[in-house]
Amino acid sequence: MLRNIRNSIGGRSTDATASGNDAIGPRESAERQAAQVYSTHEYDPNFPSEKLEDLGTAIANHDLEKEQAIVESTEENSPYLEVRAAVRNYDEEAPCNTIRAWCIGLFLATILSAINMFFSMRAPSITITSIVTQLIAYPIGRGWDLVMPKKKFKTFGREWSFVPGPFNQKEHVIAVVMANASFGGGAAYSTDILLAQISQYKFDYGWGFGLLLTISTQCLGFGLAGVCRRFLVWPAAMIWPANLVNTSLFYALHDHSKTDPVATNGWRISRYRFFLYILIGSFCWYWVPGWLFQALSVFAFPTFIAPNNVLVNQLFGGWTGVSLIPITFDWTQIAGYIGSPLVPPWHAIGNTVFGTVFFYVLVSIAVHYSGAWYSAYLPISDSHSYDNTAHQYNVSRILDENHRLDPAKYESYSPLFLSTTFAMSYGLSFAAIAAVIVHTALYHGKEIWYRMKSARTQEDDIHMKLMKKYKDSPDWWYLGFFVIMLAMGFTAALAWNTGLEWWAFIISIVIAAVWLVPVGMIQAVTNIQIGLNVITEFIIGYMTPGRPIAMMMFKTYGYITMSQALNFTQGLKLGHYMKVPPRTLFWAQVTAALWTSVVQVAVMYWALGSIKGICTKAAINHFTCPNATVFFNASIVWGVIGPARMFSPGQIYSGLMWFFLIGAVTPVIFYFLNRRFPKSFLRYVNWPVIFSGSGLIPPATPLNYLAWGIVGFVFNHHIRKRFAGWWSSYNYLTSAGLDVGLALCSILIVLTLSMTNAKEPNWWGNNVGKYTMDAEGTAIQKGVPDIGYFGPAEWH
Repeated sequence: MLRNIRNSIGGRSTDATASGNDAIGPRESAERQAAQVYSTHEYDPNFPSEKLEDLGTAIANHDLEKEQAIVESTEENSPYLEVRAAVRNYDEEAPCNTIRAWCIGLFLATILSAINMFFSMRAPSITITSIVTQLIAYPIGRGWDLVMPKKKFKTFGREWSFVPGPFNQKEHVIAVVMANASFGGGAAYSTDILLAQISQYKFDYGWGFGLLLTISTQCLGFGLAGVCRRFLVWPAAMIWPANLVNTSLFYALHDHSKTDPVATNGWRISRYRFFLYILIGSFCWYWVPGWLFQALSVFAFPTFIAPNNVLVNQLFGGWTGVSLIPITFDWTQIAGYIGSPLVPPWHAIGNTVFGTVFFYVLVSIAVHYSGAWYSAYLPISDSHSYDNTAHQYNVSRILDENHRLDPAKYESYSPLFLSTTFAMSYGLSFAAIAAVIVHTALYHGKEIWYRMKSARTQEDDIHMKLMKKYKDSPDWWYLGFFVIMLAMGFTAALAWNTGLEWWAFIISIVIAAVWLVPVGMIQAVTNIQIGLNVITEFIIGYMTPGRPIAMMMFKTYGYITMSQALNFTQGLKLGHYMKVPPRTLFWAQVTAALWTSVVQVAVMYWALGSIKGICTKAAINHFTCPNATVFFNASIVWGVIGPARMFSPGQIYSGLMWFFLIGAVTPVIFYFLNRRFPKSFLRYVNWPVIFSGSGLIPPATPLNYLAWGIVGFVFNHHIRKRFAGWWSSYNYLTSAGLDVGLALCSILIVLTLSMTNAKEPNWWGNNVGKYTMDAEGTAIQKGVPDIGYFGPAEWH
């Protein structure tokens, strides 16, 4: 085959290549050029069809070197089918270290990290994801080409231009990787520590501490990621499935062909026009549930009918109930906490919804009405912690002057109580830890072991060979950066009275480093990441009990250092697949991570000083800091009071420790059932997802997950099955348009109306949902007994 194609390339006549089209034309022109060659020379039909267009373009452009490279690349490809389907096995020469790429990347990193930080303080939060970033970057790049001058400049002997050619895939990758390096899945984790300190513990170490903490926690993982790239990036066995969605979308966006109605169930509209229409529609619609008719946001109509009925508000409420009728017309309630339901596969949605219904609805109702955990005196679902008088736990009453536990004050005040779903969330966290390990060993153990061995012995695949023509980033760059970040972390821990000992800080980093490669290999193969948040809380809670700030910092350095390292590693693998020079990628990730750490701290402090009532129930536009509230309550459970006083035998929540056993046993049972009935629905059951999929409850509520599941199942099962062409072309664009339109409208409402104290429309549609027991968090079965408290008479 190769000889025939090479003969076609080398032997074609000038007339054959010039007839009709002499320059690079659109896709149809390129295909005609290729067809002219194939019609006059022997052609092997096994030549990969996905490369015909690229080969035709090279032929039309008389680019013999590129033609040769494309043809020769057919000799070799990735050994893994999923990678062959989503990643091209040749390098498309294009500039990427350009003014355009850096400007677009830094602009998006700044704006989107600021938006994610801003809305992380809102309930429910809004998160701009990688897919949305990718879709936004493309029209910006195309617009840049239209407005910027094409003139070439010379600086220090080097020639450059604002437009060094059409906006290309590699520049697009740089922009997306910079944005992802800056915020990953949302706001910087460390900002929850700062918000908990300032809004709940009522003290502030200041900007210096905030910047050192945020920069070090966000960037420490980058050094580890670079050192471990030989294990997690270079081997072909390390696939990183999530990146395959991005690579497919990159190719789709830069393919300028028109939409084929036959392939899209009759739809002719271009994808970006469709995206724009959805964005405008989302922007316009959110004015209704966001300002004009706010009852539509949580449309718990039974509570409107019986606003003071405890049972109705507990069962049907969407704010502090279990939402047996989950109705919402607000995209923030559907996608705010969990992310867009249009992205995950339907079986993942099904597992998550099953876990929500079984544990957070059925089991929680059974536990709550049984009276266990003194639940009759508490709401069934919220994210606060309570004392034995049913008031929010006043942690200042059990702390000394160094913000540490005073045992005598604790014994004279109260044990800590949690709502039913909050306590259930801890049990499910325990189950998830055990289930992920057992499930991964049973279902993916052989594959992971094989690929781990392959990672050590496997020869370079085509992608690694193509990357070797670029200068690699030396290890000392990564190690030097790691040492600098480590010094900043030490300074944050020791220069202020945090309670985190130097040896405990080192242990947290060791935990992250030791777990990075095995957890990274599991994620690179299965797309499942084992979180270290509960493990780190356990360790520090027993190691140095009674120190809440130390607990929060240890958890963050131990958990987020590894998580950020995996986020950076995924970006390195994306650049590896798209053939972006490693040194350019290094500086793009470092610059974005450092700069946006400053941006997010600045946005946080601005919001604290500008938004009225922020981080309280009285906050405008629901800026109640839900994530920081959960973080604060976790610091009480694990840091102040400690796990020994919460979960050890004889304590109120000791029964939750059984969830470790439940998490370990259920995957084993279903593994053997699946082997016995391999074609049944059991093959879709995934217990780690069932246990951890709804892990954002609280601050999320069952309403958020159930509404998310309904919408996701409609799009990713029903529409995908019946209208696959439409789904493949427009599904992700629908998700992105809804997210971006919502974010823009929310920002406008907050800045122009909420922060200017504009009066909301005073009518039934805005008032009916505000004064229910569900919304006010007062749906409680029993009042405090006459003795003045509930719960045990003694506690230690």
